[in-house]
Amino acid sequence: MVVGEVAVETDVVVIGGGPGGYAAAIRLGQLGKSVVLVEKAELGGVCLNRGCIPSKALIHAAGEYHKLASLSKLGIELPEGVVSFHMSKWQAWKESIVSRLSLGVEHLCQANGVTVVKGAAAFLSEDRIGVETGGDFETYKFRQAIVATGSRPYIPSFLEPDHVYLLDSTDALKLQEIPRTLAIVGGGYIGMELGLAFAKLGTRVTVVEAAGTILPQTAPHLSAEVLKQAKKLGITVKTGTAVETADVSSGKVVLDIRTSQNVREQLTTDKALITIGRVPNTEDIGLAQAQVTVNERGYIPVDTTCRTNNPHIFAIGDVTPGPALAHRASKQGIVAAEAIAGLPSSMDSPFVPYVIFTEPQIAGVGMTEEEAKQQGYQVKVASFPYRANGKALAIDAKEGFAEVIVDEHTHLLLGMHVAGEDASNLIAEGALALEMAARVEDVALTMHPHPTLSEVWLEAAEAALGHAIHIVNKPKLTTS
Repeated sequence: MVVGEVAVETDVVVIGGGPGGYAAAIRLGQLGKSVVLVEKAELGGVCLNRGCIPSKALIHAAGEYHKLASLSKLGIELPEGVVSFHMSKWQAWKESIVSRLSLGVEHLCQANGVTVVKGAAAFLSEDRIGVETGGDFETYKFRQAIVATGSRPYIPSFLEPDHVYLLDSTDALKLQEIPRTLAIVGGGYIGMELGLAFAKLGTRVTVVEAAGTILPQTAPHLSAEVLKQAKKLGITVKTGTAVETADVSSGKVVLDIRTSQNVREQLTTDKALITIGRVPNTEDIGLAQAQVTVNERGYIPVDTTCRTNNPHIFAIGDVTPGPALAHRASKQGIVAAEAIAGLPSSMDSPFVPYVIFTEPQIAGVGMTEEEAKQQGYQVKVASFPYRANGKALAIDAKEGFAEVIVDEHTHLLLGMHVAGEDASNLIAEGALALEMAARVEDVALTMHPHPTLSEVWLEAAEAALGHAIHIVNKPKLTTS
């Protein structure tokens, strides 16, 4: 098409085909709406193609490789010098997973009547978008639109990746060889996840974090578990330290760093991975033409139905204020789709679980102890260590703990957090418990199968009530 030609009409346009965008489009198709889903790169977005899935594939492979060194105590002996890790073979395996999932999303869109358009979209007005599609320009007229354009890494200009020595997370997941040394600039969840993975593969890793601790948005006693394991893996952690300059010279990266005590030093490394944070993709998509407001940080404020200030335009995922999590985006996408279809759907729950795939894994939902106290609750905190769980010992995963945050008067569960093996799966029980407004007695009275890691929740709940079986109990909760 050319500019000025008659627009193609559709009920809803979804801009962005990531976890939130494609979930919204599929749900809209199920609800009988005509839908155009515009994606400038690959269906599945960053999460499927360059983030969540590829990184977890690397983390899993690195974990399996690292376990080999400790198999002898389980009675498994490997021939000397036989085991090695080939990054190129891992890349092929990763690509096969990404391809399978991406084709699955494409098939689901087709099966639900979603029209997928590959191109870069921008609003032309409050009811039209233009899409550049490889030299052509197409115009679509819509009744409603959903903005699901996601986020990108925040990179200061002096740390701009060259994609060979200075890397972003996408570059790190494309490496064909394991770097001998690697600096991670930013000790948040992305930096620590990838840093621990590369350390397990034999890389000497140094983490440089400006805050006073790694994982600065996580409760200190949870991040302390990760710090302990990082040091066991030989990772050097420099907290309270900022990178001031970065230069590439003779095939090395030279970072000038400064501590909070104003001590300066140079760090020379083979590669440097920049994982400082992420920013929303809200520029260059014509939000002003659509009369959609963004806040001072570039995020799009929305109500509980994901509706923007323009009642015909919705926004979901990383472009909205709140945690940048794929499952949150997917939920928002479904809510927005159902709201458009006139169903009574809403993002009315505060319980968004988080997972950090470090060593050990960390996961949580609801309030931390500190957050609960700040909101005026009198709380009881009870925890149960993995080392007292039979399954954890049987699979050599004794590090970590599960904890429950409980309102001391009503016994309502306010938060559930876990650091340890398979925390990513265990937290689903916590999310369901909090969503159903469970009391700690509800978890304690629920029969958990043995021997499983899920018993850590049972014992933590019983510990709050003063009658855990496998640890010595502290004073129990009072009954209101």
